[in-house]
Amino acid sequence: MSGVKLMAGSVLGALLLLVQPSAGAATPIERVDPPSWWIGFQNPELVLLVHGRGVGKLTPTVEYPGVRLIGSSALPNPNYLSVTLSIDAAAHPGAVPLKFRRGGATVAEYSYPLAARRAGSGERKGFGEDDVIYLVMPDRFANGDPSNDHPAGTVDRVDRSARGARHGGDIAGIAKHLDYLQSMGYTQLWLTPVLENAQPDYSYHGYSITDHYRVDPRYGSNAELRALSIAARARGIGLIGDVVVNHIGSKHWWMADPPAPDWINGDGALRTNHAHTAIQDPHATEVDRQRFTRGWFSPTMPDLNTTNPWLAAYLIEHAIWWVEYADLAGLRMDTYSYSDKGFMAAFTRRLMTEYPNFNIVGEEWRNDPAMTSYWQAGKQNPDGYASYLPSLMDFPVMSALVGALTTPDSWQSGLTALYEKLGDDFLYPNPRNLVVFADNHDTERLFTLLGRDYDLWRMALAFVATTRGIPELTYGTEVLMANDPPKDDGDVRRDFPGGWAGDPIDAFSGRGLAAQASAAQQYVRTLLNWRKTSAAARRGDLRHYAPENGAYVYFRHVDGETVMVALNKGTASVRLDLARFRECLPRGVSARDVLAGTQLTLLDELELAPRSALVLDIR
Repeated sequence: MSGVKLMAGSVLGALLLLVQPSAGAATPIERVDPPSWWIGFQNPELVLLVHGRGVGKLTPTVEYPGVRLIGSSALPNPNYLSVTLSIDAAAHPGAVPLKFRRGGATVAEYSYPLAARRAGSGERKGFGEDDVIYLVMPDRFANGDPSNDHPAGTVDRVDRSARGARHGGDIAGIAKHLDYLQSMGYTQLWLTPVLENAQPDYSYHGYSITDHYRVDPRYGSNAELRALSIAARARGIGLIGDVVVNHIGSKHWWMADPPAPDWINGDGALRTNHAHTAIQDPHATEVDRQRFTRGWFSPTMPDLNTTNPWLAAYLIEHAIWWVEYADLAGLRMDTYSYSDKGFMAAFTRRLMTEYPNFNIVGEEWRNDPAMTSYWQAGKQNPDGYASYLPSLMDFPVMSALVGALTTPDSWQSGLTALYEKLGDDFLYPNPRNLVVFADNHDTERLFTLLGRDYDLWRMALAFVATTRGIPELTYGTEVLMANDPPKDDGDVRRDFPGGWAGDPIDAFSGRGLAAQASAAQQYVRTLLNWRKTSAAARRGDLRHYAPENGAYVYFRHVDGETVMVALNKGTASVRLDLARFRECLPRGVSARDVLAGTQLTLLDELELAPRSALVLDIR
C-alpha cells in the first residue's frame, strides 16, 4: 500500500506500517480507504471501502476498545465491501484488527491505523478577510527535485517546450520558495490538485485524479505535502487544498473494477451542457438539469454519481482525511455546481460541523451574483435549497473589474458597472467572505486582459487588495506574466521565471527582471504587506461613491481606522471636491499615501493623477 512508505516516520506512519494482512492469511484485501483515521470527530462514524477479490462475500468483525462495528454492506461488485465503524472519543490510538470471516473461519485480517488528532484540530481557523491567497499550479511554479520528473510507471514525460505537457514543477520547488511568498505578503497558498493523475497525457493541471489518497509522485509524496504545510504555517502561511468531487481521471483505479454500475454517470456519450442556470431556473426541464450535473466534461474525465451513498461517503471522508493529515487551512471546491446539489450540501455541512471555524470556497463560474449567491450558506432560496458553503469565488466582480478598466464609462458601463456589481452584495448572506480576484489559472492573464497596460494593471491590483472580501492572486501576476491570445490553457499557465535551473530570468531573486516587472513586484509587495497592518483594509465596512469623471472612490472603515481608495482611469487628472465625501472623510485629517510613502492633509480638494490608483491610510 503506497501510503505505508509515504508517511513512515510520523506516529501515523508508524501505525500505517501495521496495515498489512496477518502472516499466512490467504487474504483478498488489496486496499482499505480511508487508509487511516483519527479519534475525536463530531461524527463518530467511519465508512471504510474495502477492496479485494470476493471481499463482498465476507463478514467483518472488530474487537477493539472504543471501536464498534455498526454494519457492513456488500456493494454490487463483489470485490468491494462497505464497513461502517463507530469510534468512541475514549478510544486509544493503535492498530484496529479487522477480521473477515467466511462461515465460522477467519480468512483475512487487516490492521487499521487509528491515531489521536492534533490538539485543537477541530477548532482550526480557516482562511478569511485577514488573508491574501496565492494560487500556484505546482507543475508550473518551480522544480525543486528533478529526480521525480519521471517516476517508474508514468507515461507522460516532462517537456517544457510543449504547452500541454508536464514541466516538472513539484512540492519541493514550492517549499524552496516559501520565504519569497512570505516576503511578498501572501498568507494563504492555494495549490491546484496535487493528487495522483496517472493519465497518459495532459494531466499536469491535476484535475484528472486517479487516486484520492496519493500525492502524484511527479510532485513528491504525501509526507512532502504535509511537511510543506508545516513549513508554510511556520511562516504564517496556510495551505488550501483543491478538491474535485465532480469527476475523476479515466485511468482512476476504480475504472478497472467499478464498485457499482452507477458509480459513474453513464459512459461519456452524454456531455454536460454547462447550463448553470438550469439548477435555479424555475422554468428549466429535468432533462437539462440532469445533463448539466450528469454529463461528462470530456472522454478522459468520467462524471461521478454523487447520489450513490457509498461514493458520497467516500468523497466526504477523503476531504476530511486530507484536512487532518496535511493540516489544511481551507478547501477550494472545483466545478461546485456540477455535482448533485444535495450531496454538496451534505459535503459542506459535514466539513463545517467537524471544523466550525474552517472555510471552503466554491467555484461557480458565472458572472451573475443572483446565481453565485444561491450557493452561499445562509441564503434563503426560493426553491428551499439550503447550502452550507461559506465562500465563493467572486467571478461577477472579476468580470466587472476587467470590464470597468477596459470599456468606456457610461451610466451603465465602465467603472459604473463595477460600482453596481458591488451594489449587488445584498444578494449574498456574507459578501465579505467572497474570494476576490482579477484572473486565475483558467482565465487569460490579467496583464493580457488589460492589453498589457501597466497603469490599468496597477488599478486592478489596488482594487483587489482593498475591496471587501478575500484577495487572491495567481502565481506570476506580481511580475506581469501574460499569455498570447487566443487563449490557450497551457500558455496561460506558463512557468514561473526562475523556478528551473538555467532560467535566464529569476523572479524570486529579481535577477534579469525587466524594469517594469520589477516595479510591479515591488508594488504588490508594498500593497500586501501594508494590508497586514491595516485593519480597515482587511475588515472595514465598505462605503463607495458612484463614479464621476472617470474616477471611482470608496472607503473602508473600522475602529477609528479608514482607508480611502481613488481610481482614475482617465488620461487627464481629476480634481475631487472632498466635501462630497464628508460622510466618510472629516475635513483636515492626515493621511499616508501607501504607494508613494508620503503624508498629506485632506482639506477641501484632492487631485488624482491620470491613470492612477491612490490608496490613503487614515488613522
